[in-house]
Amino acid sequence: MRRWLQQLQHELTHRQSLSLRRQLRAVDQCARIVQLDGRPLINLASNDYLALAGHPHIRQAVVEAIKRFGVGAGASRLVTGDLHVHRQLEERFAVFKHAEAALLTPTGYMANLAVLSALAGPDDVVLMDKLNHASLIDAARASGATVRIYPHRNLDKLHRLLQRTADARRRLIVTDAVFSMDGDCADLPALCELRDQFDAILIVDEAHATGVLGESGAGLAERQGVAGHIDVTISTAGKALGSLGGIVTAPQLAIDTLINQARTFIYTTAPPVTQVAAVNAALDVIEREPDRRLRLADLSQRLRSRLQQRGWPVADDPTPIVPLIVRDPAAALKMAERLEAEGFLIPAIRPPTVPPDSARLRVSLRADLLDDDIDRLIAAVGAPSDGVR
Repeated sequence: MRRWLQQLQHELTHRQSLSLRRQLRAVDQCARIVQLDGRPLINLASNDYLALAGHPHIRQAVVEAIKRFGVGAGASRLVTGDLHVHRQLEERFAVFKHAEAALLTPTGYMANLAVLSALAGPDDVVLMDKLNHASLIDAARASGATVRIYPHRNLDKLHRLLQRTADARRRLIVTDAVFSMDGDCADLPALCELRDQFDAILIVDEAHATGVLGESGAGLAERQGVAGHIDVTISTAGKALGSLGGIVTAPQLAIDTLINQARTFIYTTAPPVTQVAAVNAALDVIEREPDRRLRLADLSQRLRSRLQQRGWPVADDPTPIVPLIVRDPAAALKMAERLEAEGFLIPAIRPPTVPPDSARLRVSLRADLLDDDIDRLIAAVGAPSDGVR
């Protein structure tokens, strides 16, 4: 074996010894019930919160789009890949998010890279919540700006950092709306106040909030009463909307800047019409079927309440992400295996995805779960062990 392959083998073996090695496991589809290794399991692992990935209206919209347009855009948006359907979706999404303009990218990861690479540079400071998604962290580092991390939701520390960085050309406050591994929420009104006080730019990733929270499903900003007051919002279609894509909503000047400066927008093929059709159809369903969102909220409240009764330290957050923290990676893997034997697919989340000593099972709810699914889950989970905090 060549030396570099031996090095990789040694590194993977070391990860295995720490119960940190990841492996792919294929399921048959994204649905409430999935087949894994020939066994049916209740899917509590996906981000398909509204159960839209297989919705008949969205399926039909994609089929019709293929019949009319084919399967590819053929070029980047700045060449010949800018289709009328892209523009129509962006106009609609801007209205949905209470924004002036929108821009579609192939994925949410690419949207975050586009925003921070275009709006921040060497003379700027990016102020990040410690538990922001990896794509935001990568984007901030790649921007060339100075990056400062504040403890999770610690706005006093953020205030002090803003005071100390007055000489920066721009200061960008960057936060998740709903934090993907903990299911808790940012205080967006307070962040808006700090933004105004220090003339900063507030950038919010609503990946896990869009479609789920707010009166119309527009996200956490709508729920907290600051819709239209966020400078730049990043949404994804890969979670509650059931498909794929990143959508940036912002003032038109900011969108124009991304079109001219964001390399992950400029140098990639435009999203296919199938993707556009799926997102458009998902917006139809969110508008027409609000009961999905209400059902999801009810399931979250019910599960959290019953876990608290069992002694699990879960918070009363309004989101479909419920962490069961067991601290040790090996213990998390063991619990995931036990629950899989009971008929549930719930992944063990381990460092570096979460901080050391905070390995967990991440329960991810979906609107088509049955009441009996929750009852069975509670019985299977049981009470926390002595090692759980």
